[in-house]
Amino acid sequence: MALLQIAEPGQSTLPHQHKLAVGIDLGTTNSLVATVQSGLPIILKDINEQKLIPSIVYYGKNEIKVGQEALPYLSTDAKNTIVSVKRFMGHALSDIQYRESLPYEFNDTSPDIQIKTEQGYKHPIEISSDILKKLKETAEVSLCGEITGAVITVPAYFDDAQRQATKDAAKLAGLNVLRLINEPTAAAVAYGLDQKKEGTFVIYDLGGGTFDVSILKLHKGVFEVLATNGHPHLGGDDFDQAIAEMIKNDNQLDQFSHEDKRSLIMHAKSLKENLTENSSAKTTIKFSSGKEIIYSLDQEKFFKATYNLVQKTIQPIRRALSDAKLSTDSIDGVVMVGGATRMPHIQSEIKTFFKKDLLNDLNPDEVVALGAARQANTLAGNKSDQDLLLLDVTPLSLGIETMGGLVEKIIHRNSTIPIAKAQEFTTYKDGQTAMSIHVLQGERERVSDCRSLANFTLTDIPPMVAGAAKIRVTFQIDADGLLSVSATELSTNKETSMTVKPSYGLSEEQITSMLKQSFEKAEEDKEIRALGEAKIEGEQIITAVQNALDKNGSQLLSKEEIKKIESAILLLSSSLQLNDADLIISHTKNLNALTESFAAMLMDQSVGKALKGQSIDKVNL
Repeated sequence: MALLQIAEPGQSTLPHQHKLAVGIDLGTTNSLVATVQSGLPIILKDINEQKLIPSIVYYGKNEIKVGQEALPYLSTDAKNTIVSVKRFMGHALSDIQYRESLPYEFNDTSPDIQIKTEQGYKHPIEISSDILKKLKETAEVSLCGEITGAVITVPAYFDDAQRQATKDAAKLAGLNVLRLINEPTAAAVAYGLDQKKEGTFVIYDLGGGTFDVSILKLHKGVFEVLATNGHPHLGGDDFDQAIAEMIKNDNQLDQFSHEDKRSLIMHAKSLKENLTENSSAKTTIKFSSGKEIIYSLDQEKFFKATYNLVQKTIQPIRRALSDAKLSTDSIDGVVMVGGATRMPHIQSEIKTFFKKDLLNDLNPDEVVALGAARQANTLAGNKSDQDLLLLDVTPLSLGIETMGGLVEKIIHRNSTIPIAKAQEFTTYKDGQTAMSIHVLQGERERVSDCRSLANFTLTDIPPMVAGAAKIRVTFQIDADGLLSVSATELSTNKETSMTVKPSYGLSEEQITSMLKQSFEKAEEDKEIRALGEAKIEGEQIITAVQNALDKNGSQLLSKEEIKKIESAILLLSSSLQLNDADLIISHTKNLNALTESFAAMLMDQSVGKALKGQSIDKVNL
């Protein structure tokens, strides 16, 4: 039920001009969308009243299902059900670890990641865009209006390719991205504004697939990121995998289907979650071969098996503290973010390391989305920018290749963004009229050890002796953490520039093509949606009528009336097996008409029971 906003004569119309902006936590395991209402951030629920939307997409032959609707296909059609796609964003096919354990078929002829589905090959950006479309739809249904903009969170350690891929996915989903914001920074926004805290804080963010640690200084509404570090391939999924390996080893399991592997991971996850509140947990696993095992796991065994994973989070903390030139004594609090931080042994280890109580008053699953919603509200113009200032940092150094295959860093890691820095270079050979600019990202000194982002060439350099020409190379990073590079020959002011779009994202042509396809197939998609909605409505009314018949049919209806209704149920059930929305709607209407008087009798019966034994003067009409 939607709420109407009513203004009295002479009342300001400003409330009606409130722009609908949202914060989106695009997670590895689950995603959330939030907004600000009446000055407070809230998580928006989908039509099923769920806050957490699983980051899962199922690509059937004629349908796409996202979130909760995709869950059943995890164990029945693993190769067409994509999970944890965030781990693939901005990566090449060669980057994938444990490829043999994945149920997917990849396109080996392409350097970037393309997953084979019933609907053809799908790029991680496309898959992420389908998740974002679901979040956008959830928000617009909940808010009864069109979203004007969104702030999307990314791990602090996401590089340029991963950030660009996220923006491309949002564009494909039809979202106007106000800003990309680092997940730890979003968490700090939520805690800093809600709790009015000041000081130096560590944000420990362990999600489903990534780990980030950031050190932030909070003072009078200014959030300054001092340092950040992390692990781009470490999260709750790895703890699930560790439990699955224990089950395999303890039961000497070696050969089973991809569906069995997915089922095993799901049972492992269930054990992990149960161990959050209990000292031991048990599950029964049924395999496609007919084999069935009962597996028990206690906290002690789980802690020992995953101790190395917890320690993998400690090293980035040490590095971040070193970069910020701080000790644990300088830290005023540790904010725990991400569902994986619920694990007791993680909380225990971090509490011991810092020798401080942990800040976990806000739901660790929701805190990032809540902070993003506050930022979105500000950027949309609903709140003064003076209320909040974010000073984020770039997680990795950026530079160019110089002679000898070395890297000259222009912007160093942990530099506050937005930022622009320039450095002068010169020619290597006499008469040199062009210079190749190779843009790199990383901390190593050799080109081969860093990530290549882009190549372009500055031409028309006046021929001079080696070392005489002056070439100014400028690096500029915007508030989203995205890079643009320019090179200028100072004597002629000849300039070449480019916005760096790293490999393994989508080109503008690809994005345009996908958008065109979405428009071209709009009518087809509309028909598919109409059919799906008709089937859901038909199934719901069959269930409701059948339950009412079983409970009260013989008391309120004649045998002839029951026979007619049962016949209508049979017709509707049969039509649900066909892909004909009009036929389903027709049979649904017929069943509704036949049961209208029955529904009235049930209502009268309920009212009669409620009023039984009461006098008329006690009844509030």
